[in-house]
Amino acid sequence: MSVSADSFGKVAVLMGGRSAEREISLRSGDAVLSALLRSGVDAVGIDTGEGVFNQLDGAGFERAFIILHGRGGEDGTMQGALQTLGLPYTGSGVLGSSLAMEKHRTKVLWRGLSLPTPDAVLLETEEDLNQADALGYPLIIKPSAEGSSIGMSKVENREQLQQAWQIASEYDSRVLAERWVVGAEYTAGFLQGEMLPLIRLETPHQFYDYQAKYSADTTRYLCPCGLPEAEEAQLQSLCRKAYETVGASGWGRVDLMLDEQHQPWLIEVNTVPGMTDHSLVPMAAKAAGIGFDELVMRILQTSHEQQVAS
Repeated sequence: MSVSADSFGKVAVLMGGRSAEREISLRSGDAVLSALLRSGVDAVGIDTGEGVFNQLDGAGFERAFIILHGRGGEDGTMQGALQTLGLPYTGSGVLGSSLAMEKHRTKVLWRGLSLPTPDAVLLETEEDLNQADALGYPLIIKPSAEGSSIGMSKVENREQLQQAWQIASEYDSRVLAERWVVGAEYTAGFLQGEMLPLIRLETPHQFYDYQAKYSADTTRYLCPCGLPEAEEAQLQSLCRKAYETVGASGWGRVDLMLDEQHQPWLIEVNTVPGMTDHSLVPMAAKAAGIGFDELVMRILQTSHEQQVAS
């Protein structure tokens, strides 16, 4: 459904923030703001921080485009504040945002519905490292509530585990130790209830880390992903269930692994994915015939679907 640019009114593009993903959010925000302006939307970029709600309240904004990554923007905090202000916003609501941001609780929910996700334990104290030992090596260690692969490490033994836990703990007191899956990595994008084509990620790095995501020229993005059509459809169906289970909506992404036996393993949900020149949702959208400016406008349309307090 085509919606005129005028129908959105004045739009605040919320970017930056104070999370560990601030730099990527600013890059995503600049790209989104430029696209909205090209489409004729009355959009204003706002680098969120102290006093941001004073900037929003009473300034004539009619909706917000959230392109904040990580804590304070992707975890339900900003969504709840905007809901209190009565300002419609893009993407998932409070519940979906907060659940998807917390990897451990997402995995607990998935397990409860028998959705496949690698075994993992939560590390909150040094004594918890014994539980990680029991999973067996190798493991992937990651902050439970962080994105962009920040603070993540692959470990092969207890000594590396200790070091990786200390690194991840700098970003989050809750650290996830997850069984390492050998296989191919895929991502499934969502846009207004539609599934975008799967992307297969290939990198010479140990895993799809921060450098592989945002700066490396050696990362390969395969779309079409190379799977038989029926298998891709099955994985998309699994990802849809995983996405809807956490209450995500509007737009987003689910990451998964396909092991050497072609068993899928759900990894995480992203409710505000990147929108940079290295980002995955724009790539998948392009493969589906959706240009970047159209993608941004369709994401903005999701703000019409938000029910906020008046």
